[in-house]
Amino acid sequence: MTLRVAIIGGFGNFGAHVARSLAGDPAIQLIIAGRSVAKAEAFAGALNAAHPAEAGAYDLTGPPEALAALRPHLVINMVGPYNGQSYAVAEAAIASGAHYCDIADARDFVTGIGVLDDAAKRAGVAVLAGASSVPALTAAYCDEAARAMRTIHTVEYGISGAEQSNAGAGTVAAVLSFVGQRFTTLRGGRMTPVTGWSDLRRVTLPGVGPRWFGRANAPDLDLFVARFPGLQEHSFWAGHAIAPLHFGTALMGWLARLGLLPRLDRFAPQLVRVASLFDGLGTGTSGFFMTIIGEGADGRTLTRRHWIIARSGHGPFIPCIPVILIARHMAAGRRYAPGARPCLGIISLAEYRAEFAHFDIEATDA
Repeated sequence: MTLRVAIIGGFGNFGAHVARSLAGDPAIQLIIAGRSVAKAEAFAGALNAAHPAEAGAYDLTGPPEALAALRPHLVINMVGPYNGQSYAVAEAAIASGAHYCDIADARDFVTGIGVLDDAAKRAGVAVLAGASSVPALTAAYCDEAARAMRTIHTVEYGISGAEQSNAGAGTVAAVLSFVGQRFTTLRGGRMTPVTGWSDLRRVTLPGVGPRWFGRANAPDLDLFVARFPGLQEHSFWAGHAIAPLHFGTALMGWLARLGLLPRLDRFAPQLVRVASLFDGLGTGTSGFFMTIIGEGADGRTLTRRHWIIARSGHGPFIPCIPVILIARHMAAGRRYAPGARPCLGIISLAEYRAEFAHFDIEATDA
């Protein structure tokens, strides 16, 4: 049976990449959906798919019956930002008997998806939130380390994006949602409040050079405490590749913290336009670093260091890998256990690395 995959926001920056990646699979029938039927039809018509892609109308705030009318087997929600977004798409997918996944990296959205667990189980469908860089990719690295370590006690990692003007306002809003805002992270075995984009630090990425980072929020900061017992220190960092943008964001975060500016995500469209003025300073290179420290079976300290360098503007492809693989796996006959949960343990590190080989993305370890 051909798997009918509805991509909500399938003509946007990230959705279009997912659609193009799945288009050649003869076991998949794509349905490109969004608020603009005209845009969906134009993109679907230009897509060189194994089966001619269909187009449909779907608005996140519309009636659930609109999703059922698309007759999907799998729904991929690519419409961000997910901060403050309801579970309407996932609920509509459950009501229509379809599986669901998304690329959410919003902490509350991903960690709270379990409220749909009973409904998903009754419908016999899998609902996977956070099929993105965080928590899916970061968990894959830690899961591999956990096979060699009897205890993981320290995990830190960060993402430095290329020119942010290449991303849509929704992606930028997701980052700005925590800049200058308070959230908790694990320090000394206790959840401790920190401020987004604070504690600026510089990290050298192999083949790239130094990049600036500030504290960032992610679902991992809640999820990994339970997943890796013994964890004492856990931090996530984010930064702009272009230093003036990074420090400008830090300044705005400081003003927001003092109450002199409102939450910065409301300014995302305007800041995307401002960021475009700095594109000439960029290189199109994104970077990721990760350090995992724990104890081996003999009690000795083990340290693992990982880096991902994505050139040619291919960094935004990385968050899309899990939903692409989930669709391919389902089309090939794999079944995921019914229920609603964060996307942990679904995509292995080996599967990630196999996908990196198709792009200008290099993963190294030490």
